[in-house]
Amino acid sequence: MSAPVNLNRVRKQKARAAKSVRADENAALHGRTKAEKAAQIAADQKAVRHLDNHKRDT
Repeated sequence: MSAPVNLNRVRKQKARAAKSVRADENAALHGRTKAEKAAQIAADQKAVRHLDNHKRDT
């Protein structure tokens, strides 16, 4: 016969695991430093300028 299972402990462990997964997702989406965000914005603006400079005048 196996040992009894504490259902409260299992419920709390499941909640912690779900919270951890959500935290990892949020870190992937929003977990960038200010310098990384600024570099991304600068790269995006450079790409837009590059495309605008190469448009044909019609």
